Amino acid sequence: MTQGRKDRFDVAVLGAGAAGMMCAAVAGQRGARVVLIDHATRLAEKIRISGGGRCNFTNLQAGPANYLSNNPHFCRSALARYTPQDFLALLRRYDIGWHEKHRGQLFCNNSAEDIINLLRAECDAGSVHWQTGCTIDEIRKEGDDFLLLTKQGTVRAGAVVVATGGLSIPKIGATDFGYRIARQFGLKVVDTRPALVPLTFDGQAWQPFVPLAGVSMEVDIATGSGKMAGAFKEDLLWTHRGLSGPAVLQISSFWRPGTPID
Repeated sequence: MTQGRKDRFDVAVLGAGAAGMMCAAVAGQRGARVVLIDHATRLAEKIRISGGGRCNFTNLQAGPANYLSNNPHFCRSALARYTPQDFLALLRRYDIGWHEKHRGQLFCNNSAEDIINLLRAECDAGSVHWQTGCTIDEIRKEGDDFLLLTKQGTVRAGAVVVATGGLSIPKIGATDFGYRIARQFGLKVVDTRPALVPLTFDGQAWQPFVPLAGVSMEVDIATGSGKMAGAFKEDLLWTHRGLSGPAVLQISSFWRPGTPID
């Protein structure tokens, strides 16, 4: 922990979602003075809606092969140093019940709120400072520090962690803020595209299939070729607007416009 001015933090974490709260909690518990900033007033909305409200918080078979990256080795260190079993040990400390749905997918017995409360408690155990409902207007570098100009005043920090997520669900506050900050500081950004999303169809064309909404079935699904080939044996869910379920969410990361899905 850095000694000195009281208005300075060792770390400013931007984004109070799963990644941001976990990062802030660990840094705080290791002795850093941490501030966690989020533009929303309600924490972790994406956790709250995940897994049908029960939060599919990990998978027992999670490994490097499950992650798409230009550098296939990028995630190896993180996955080796913090495993699904490590997170399950944390759940046991908080007496949170869970169950395996199938194929290693783990869900809360009760509610996704259990995971949110766990992460909040872990942050509190690390004496993390909270600034929610706080919009950041600008980030600039001043010497060895970063200055964050916010609607609630200026925050000074030795390091900034951007954990603001992607563009997947604008309705719950997702923005391109993280990408803009990365570009501002000269970091390369991979072009974005939809991933882990359902497939929706033209309303009129889909009408004959609407009566099937709610039906789930196990399917073999595949698309692409070469390095971007994807193939899964998973559940597919018919909806009022198209196709969803684990099979479709997985294959969407590999699909390209004009490419068939088998």
